[in-house]
Amino acid sequence: MGDVLAHESELLGLVKEYLDFAEFEDTLKTFSKECKLKGKPLSKTAGGSLRDSKSLIIQKDLVAAFDNGDQKVFFDLWEEHVPSSIRDRDSLAQKLEFYLHIHFAIYLLKYSVGRPDKEDLGERIFYFKTYLETKGAALSQTTEFLPFYALPFVPNPMVHPSFKELFQDSWTPELKLKLEKFLALIFKASNTPKLLTLYKENGQSNKEMSQQLRQQLVEAERRSMTYLKRYNKIQADYHNLIGVTAELVDSLEATVSGKMITPEYLQSVCVRLFSDQMRQSLAHSVDFTRPGTVSLRAPRKLKDVPLLPSLDYEKLKKDLISGSDRLKAFLLQALRWRLTTSHPGEQRETVLEAYIGNDLLDCHSHSQRRVLQLLHSKSEVVRQYMARLINAFASLAEGRLYLAQNTKVLRMLEERLKEEDEDIVTRENVLGALQKFSLRRPLQTAMIRDGLIFWLIDILKDPDCLSDYTLEYSVALLMNLCLRSAGKNMCAKIAGLVLKVLSDLLGHENHEIQPYVNGALYSILSIPSIREEARAMVRKWEGTAVRGQGPGGEERLTVEGCESMTLRDHPGHREKMWRKRTVPQRPGGRYPEVSHYVSPRRRDERRIRTLFLQL
Repeated sequence: MGDVLAHESELLGLVKEYLDFAEFEDTLKTFSKECKLKGKPLSKTAGGSLRDSKSLIIQKDLVAAFDNGDQKVFFDLWEEHVPSSIRDRDSLAQKLEFYLHIHFAIYLLKYSVGRPDKEDLGERIFYFKTYLETKGAALSQTTEFLPFYALPFVPNPMVHPSFKELFQDSWTPELKLKLEKFLALIFKASNTPKLLTLYKENGQSNKEMSQQLRQQLVEAERRSMTYLKRYNKIQADYHNLIGVTAELVDSLEATVSGKMITPEYLQSVCVRLFSDQMRQSLAHSVDFTRPGTVSLRAPRKLKDVPLLPSLDYEKLKKDLISGSDRLKAFLLQALRWRLTTSHPGEQRETVLEAYIGNDLLDCHSHSQRRVLQLLHSKSEVVRQYMARLINAFASLAEGRLYLAQNTKVLRMLEERLKEEDEDIVTRENVLGALQKFSLRRPLQTAMIRDGLIFWLIDILKDPDCLSDYTLEYSVALLMNLCLRSAGKNMCAKIAGLVLKVLSDLLGHENHEIQPYVNGALYSILSIPSIREEARAMVRKWEGTAVRGQGPGGEERLTVEGCESMTLRDHPGHREKMWRKRTVPQRPGGRYPEVSHYVSPRRRDERRIRTLFLQL
C-alpha cells in the first residue's frame, strides 16, 4: 500500500492525461471532482512536459560529448536513446553516424595541443576501423564515403589530399548543426499520452522477445539435426573402419602363414574405406600391385581458391614511373595488398610469379627511369609505400631470389636506409627487407663489405629512441652479419664499442632481442682480439669496483661468464652453466677464489653455431 501512495499522484496524472487525449470530457470532470473530494493530488509534471525536459537533457549531453570529443559517452547515449529502427534503416541517421565516427577518430589530430597522445589516438583509430568492418560496411559501396575507408591506414591524414576537407575549420560546426537538427527531430515532444506509450512499449517488447525466442528455437533445432547427421555418419564410418581393421589383421596373420594378399582384395578394402563419390574413379585409377599408390591417390578435400584476374603490367609500370604521386601511392598500396591478402598457396604463388615474370620492379631493366627509383622519390608517402612493397617481396623466398639478382637493389636499399634520419615507417620497412636479405650468403657478404655493421652499431647506441620494430630487426640483422668471419673481423675494428652496445642491450626491457644479442656476443667472442678487449673491460670494471667507484663491487664478471650466459640463455642448451654469484670482498680489496663450471668451449661452440644458423 505504501508503494501505491508514493506514486499515486503520478499515476492519477497519467490517467487524467489519457482521458483528456481520448476526449472523455464528462468522465474527466467526474474523475477530477472525485480526486478533489478525496484529497488526491494530481501530478502537474506528468505527461509531455516531463518527457520534454528529459529529452532536452539527453540532447545537451550528446552535444557536450560531441564538443569534448568524449567518444565512449557519446555513442553510449546514441545507442541508448536513438531507436535502433532509425539507426539501422534511416539513411540520414546512417550517414550522420558515419561522419560522427570520423569526427571522434580525428578529434585529437585537430584539437590536441602539441602532439596527440599516441595510445589514445590508436584506440580511436581502432574503434573507427572496427566500425568500418562491422556496421559501417553497409556504406562501403557509396561513392561519398568510399575514400574514408582508407583513413585508418594513412599515417598522417592531416596532410593527405583526400582528407583535406575534414581538417577545415568549417567542417566540425557544420556537422554539429546537422547533429542538433537530427536530435531535435528525433526527440520532438509527442502528443501521445505516456500511458499509451508504456502500453505500446510493453507489448512491443513482449512481441520482440517472443519472436527472438522462436528464432532461437528454430536455430537450435536446425543445429540439432545437423549434429545428429554428423553423429550418424561418424558412427557408420567408425563401424566400417573397425570391420576393415579386423579384416586387415586377419590378412596379416594369413601372410605370416604364407598366404598372399591379392590386388582384388586390396581394391575391395579401399572401396569400402573411401567415400561413395570416389569409389568408381579410385577403382580404375589405383594400381594395387604397386606399393604406396593408395595413399597417393586417397581423396583429399581441397578448398577451391579462385585465381585473381590478370593485370596490364606495362600500363602499371608506366603509371608508376610517370603518374602523379597520389596515383603512385595508390598503385603501390594496391599491388602490395594483392600480394599480402592473397590466399597462401597457389593463389599467392601465382600473384608473385606474375610480378616476377613481368619484372614489376624493373630489376632486370637498364633504363634510367625504373620503378625502383621510387625509393628516392621526393614524396615521403611514395617512398614509404615502395619500401613496404619491397619488404613484402623479401618476405617470400622467390621474392628474395628475384630482388637478389640485381645488386643495385641492395645498394639502393642501403642508401635509403642511411638517408632516412628519423625512425619512420620507410626506414622500418627498408630495414626489415635488409634483414630478410641477410638470409642469403652473397647479400650478407655485400652488406658486410659496405660497412652496414658500423651503421647498425651507431643507431643501437641509443636503443630507447628506436621503435620496437627497428630495434628487433637491427639486432637480428647484426647477429646474421656477425655469424660470418668477415663480419666478426669488421666488429674487431671497433671491438670496444661493439661490446659496450651489446652489453647495454642485454639489459634492455625488450626481451625479444635477447636471443639475437646473445648470438652476436657468442659469435664475436671467438675472435681473440675481441676477447682481449672484453678482458680489458672486465679488468677496468674490477678496478673500479675495488676503488668503490661503481656498482661492480658486489659482483665479479669474467669473459668466460659472458660466454656461459649466452650459452645458458639459448633455448637449445641443456647443460649446467656457470652463473654470476655475489662474492664478498676480502680485506685488501682481493676476491676469494671462486670455483665455477664452464662447458668445453669447442664442443659447445659447434653446437651453438648450428643452432643460430637455423634461426
